[in-house]
Amino acid sequence: MSRADHVAAFLAAVDLTWELATTPQVRDAWAQESSCAGMTVGGLTHHLLNQAGHTAKGLAAEPRPDQPIPLLAHYESAAWVRADPDDEVNVGIRDGDNEQALVGPDAVLAAAREGIDALPDLLTRPRDPDTIYIPWQGWALTTDDFLTTRMMEMVVHGDDLASSVGLDTPTYPEGVIAPVLGLLTGVAVRRHGQAAVVRALSRPQRAPAVVSAF
Repeated sequence: MSRADHVAAFLAAVDLTWELATTPQVRDAWAQESSCAGMTVGGLTHHLLNQAGHTAKGLAAEPRPDQPIPLLAHYESAAWVRADPDDEVNVGIRDGDNEQALVGPDAVLAAAREGIDALPDLLTRPRDPDTIYIPWQGWALTTDDFLTTRMMEMVVHGDDLASSVGLDTPTYPEGVIAPVLGLLTGVAVRRHGQAAVVRALSRPQRAPAVVSAF
């Protein structure tokens, strides 16, 4: 996929995320618990919209000389990936988003809109090196890989948010869903093994009960 196609796919995912986050159903359920246990609908919405915000901040920062790590190594190294839902790292994420959402939907949406509106210009600026540093992890990814990680977050948590308020999950274009499924499959293979994932996709009679990437 070309950079232009990748950027177009990313912006399409952002648009679908915004459409979902601004529905009356989300606003009305803001303080209720979401489909993600321990996270309010507002907290989940903040987390979902913040994927665009993280991208805008990463693109606005000057590139660092850090050598980017491979995409799947990012998920091998991130503490939250193998942590249990009630481990400190995941509780901290939930609590942080819940707290940020206490200002209410208007403030959360307004702040998110600023980052979203900045993205088209930021995504056209040349970067040398063409990487984004992830300060909460301590390493860099190529810009394309970083966009893939944010699309994965938007797709997975878009389903969570839609489920939380009784809406249909957004249907993402091929340019979004193909790299996201490729990423999820790659992480699942590393976690469960190649045979387990192949069987889950093709041989249900021999498939393990779970091949979740996370």
